[in-house]
Amino acid sequence: MSMIYILIPLAILLLVLGAWALIWAIRSGQFDDLETHGWSVVLDDDERPHGETEAVSPSEAPESDNARGDAGGPGKPSP
Repeated sequence: MSMIYILIPLAILLLVLGAWALIWAIRSGQFDDLETHGWSVVLDDDERPHGETEAVSPSEAPESDNARGDAGGPGKPSP
């Protein structure tokens, strides 16, 4: 019978801790995007789920004369 005096407060403490963790996860945005990771397995690497923006890859980016910050590099004349 004396063990119940330890188990009931311990159960209440675990319940409060679990409720706090759930509220923290909801407020910090842990459940905002539940579908993207699931779709990443199904889709190819070049496809994105509807609504997700895609960054420009370095191969598609326009190349400037001095994009690397050097004085021309190999094969390019210096300005």
